[in-house]
Amino acid sequence: MINTTATIAGVKFKNPIVMASGTFGFGREYGKFYDVSMLGGISGKGLTLNPKAGNPGVRVYETASGLLNSVGLENPGVEAFLAKELPYWETLDTARIVNLGGNTLQDYVRGAELIQEDANARKASGRKAVDMIELNISCPNVKEGGIAFGVKTVAAKEVVRAVRKATKLPLAVKLSPNAEDIAEMAQMCEAEGADAVSLINTISGMKIDVRRRRSVFNNLYAGLSGPAIKPIALRMVHQVATRVSIPVIGMGGITSATDVIEFIMAGATVVQVGTYNFMNLRAGSELVEQLQQFMLEENIMSLGEIRGIV
Repeated sequence: MINTTATIAGVKFKNPIVMASGTFGFGREYGKFYDVSMLGGISGKGLTLNPKAGNPGVRVYETASGLLNSVGLENPGVEAFLAKELPYWETLDTARIVNLGGNTLQDYVRGAELIQEDANARKASGRKAVDMIELNISCPNVKEGGIAFGVKTVAAKEVVRAVRKATKLPLAVKLSPNAEDIAEMAQMCEAEGADAVSLINTISGMKIDVRRRRSVFNNLYAGLSGPAIKPIALRMVHQVATRVSIPVIGMGGITSATDVIEFIMAGATVVQVGTYNFMNLRAGSELVEQLQQFMLEENIMSLGEIRGIV
């Protein structure tokens, strides 16, 4: 029997295929193409304490082997998610991960508190609740002049520590590739009580419209994702996995079962699939099937046999 399961802080994943935040909504739309309960997990659309309209102008632009995005965290806000989207998640048999962002320390903390309060109430009534919070520390910190929390270890430490105190839910921290030292950042997260780290977030990029003589994006720069960033992401996952003892959630340009295996061999416990969802509407179901087939062909009975082998 092939064993594709994994566990992070008591949260069980039936397989290592998790849909990445911002690329899968909350799963409803993709549920029209396949049963999303076959996935290991879903990291929902990035949430902030209050609703956000997102960025004006062009939001996505396809580039060589990748995608630039400047969506600006458009989302309904934490309370609207808990009231309108979480009931749908209760119907799914998969790990439910809330991606939480914020502009200030207070926003992060209050968002985590609301999610924890809701989880307490649901569990008390025997209902399914959020399984894990994925803390997105790559959002602009308005009190630091636009510097992302995720770049400066000192600033990130304050957020991780405060959110850890605000929730008892398993906590993963999503790391920015722009961090001064991503391995050091991961070690700090572990020291402050994070149960896992996930990486990498998008890499800052740019596209210029040569006829209009300006950036395609109103915000000038945008986040690059997709196959173009996979070698960088794989290297960073390997560097982090060798420096921390908590699980690593790897992501960045995954489009095949062999990509999944590479990240697991680099030390990832599970992986997240993002841009590939736009390339293939059945990406999740196909990757789950292809992974099982690969393991059969290579006589891999459990992912634990190869995890961190490189």
